[in-house]
Amino acid sequence: MTGTAGARLLLFVPTYNENGNVGRLCAELRALELGADLLFMDDGSPDGTGDTLDALARRHPDVEVTHRKSKLGIGSAHREGVAYAYDSGYDILVTLDADFSHNPRDVLRLLDAHGEDADVVIGSRYLQRGSLPGWSPHRRFLTLFGHFLTRMLLGMPYDASGALRLYDLRRLPRELFDLVTADSYSFFFESLFVLHQNGCRVREIPIALPARVYGNSKLTFREASRSGRVLLELFLANLSSPERFRRGPLIELPPGSGRSPASATARSSPAR
Repeated sequence: MTGTAGARLLLFVPTYNENGNVGRLCAELRALELGADLLFMDDGSPDGTGDTLDALARRHPDVEVTHRKSKLGIGSAHREGVAYAYDSGYDILVTLDADFSHNPRDVLRLLDAHGEDADVVIGSRYLQRGSLPGWSPHRRFLTLFGHFLTRMLLGMPYDASGALRLYDLRRLPRELFDLVTADSYSFFFESLFVLHQNGCRVREIPIALPARVYGNSKLTFREASRSGRVLLELFLANLSSPERFRRGPLIELPPGSGRSPASATARSSPAR
């Protein structure tokens, strides 16, 4: 796990109606023995997820829970999770879903892929065959079409709509995340677009993403349509005002310097 030795690591999981999953997920993440803290953020789940998480937090000192009053959007949850990680002084932030569509052991693979030449590591559904087992034709079409639009409109070859990510906060100025405004599912490609536009180096690892079995799917046709509209808006906004998504050359942060920018040094091209 090059680049993560001695780093403070936070695992972030937003939840909504995941009462049947969070106990097992918490156990499997803690069993990785990473010395990481876990932050669950619940959006007022009516199925009792919040109460279950509170019980886990009372039992385990490395588990933290924050509660929001209602379902405010997956994107806004991730924005708050990123802000929490910066405010609390974490070095590495890993994000994943609560429904086991992301294998908890893939967190180890993210950490293994992270190194001195990657600022962001993401799990990609598009690097190997058979990576979408059990997906219905309409969900497969929606995600593949979204990936096509991301490549064509935003010039990003990455799997930009997935939540399985590692962010090295020591190398990513917080100001970049301040440019991200999406509260919904479109947070994922908007945030990656901002990071990409600022020269952040992105690495991908292949993952399988089985059809969601538990809880409620976050990708509906309505949400996909909204995300497509945001993709187009990002494309047009970048044509007219590209500075909207940039903070100049990515700022190099020396090891151990915390979150404050130290010197302006352009980064190398994103790596795959």
